[in-house]
Amino acid sequence: MKQGDFVWYELCTTDPVGAADFYSKVVGWTVRASGLPGIDYRLACVGDRQIAGIMTLPPAQMPPRPVWFGYIAVDDVDAKTRDIEAAGGGVHKAPADIPSIGRFAVVSDPQGAAFMLFKGSGEPPPPLAMMQTGSIGWHELHSSDWEKAWPFYERMFGWTKDTVHDMGPMGSYQLFKAGASPIGGMMTERQSSPHPYWLFYFAVDDIDVGLDRVKAHGGNVLFGPQEVPGGAWIINAQDPQGGTFALVGMRKAKVK
Repeated sequence: MKQGDFVWYELCTTDPVGAADFYSKVVGWTVRASGLPGIDYRLACVGDRQIAGIMTLPPAQMPPRPVWFGYIAVDDVDAKTRDIEAAGGGVHKAPADIPSIGRFAVVSDPQGAAFMLFKGSGEPPPPLAMMQTGSIGWHELHSSDWEKAWPFYERMFGWTKDTVHDMGPMGSYQLFKAGASPIGGMMTERQSSPHPYWLFYFAVDDIDVGLDRVKAHGGNVLFGPQEVPGGAWIINAQDPQGGTFALVGMRKAKVK
């Protein structure tokens, strides 16, 4: 794990039991209780590998709606929290320890997109391949202005630009790298949206099967299927509680 890597994902929702059932059926995760004392925290797993957490949305706290968070690794949570605040970002939960696991903080960039900072207590296992079924296959910032957001992330995490794609009326789409390979993209959100946010793509074997599962289990498809560079296809969706997520996968099923 190095600074700037996404290392964990967490859904805060109004119905952890319903959300666990939905994502198990749509993405194929196995979800089990964490055993953490004093909290109903569920672990989403790919095989025996833990990849994400599901918990109850804190009342009267940020976030105000069901939302997926990404945890970004840093060398020093306290120092990075101060850096983010000095750069115009928000601090929504001050640095705190998770006993035997690590230290974290809840922050946001200057435009309001929220994420977590994290420093683990031990050495984590190597990451899953980004397109392995059940893994997080892409990280996408929907910003009010990605070109203004970029210097913040570049400075905080050492991310570097990769290629940029022209999306026509939707503007440009900037890929970024944490290390040698692209791990995500940034775009300016031109649709109506409450505020800037991070969108996470969960990898599935077949995008059409994934779409059918979203609909069959009470989700709402917002966009797609849409082919993206490299031959994969994506959809953007909401789970039954209103949490926004995306799926990415190849198109194997017969197109109707």
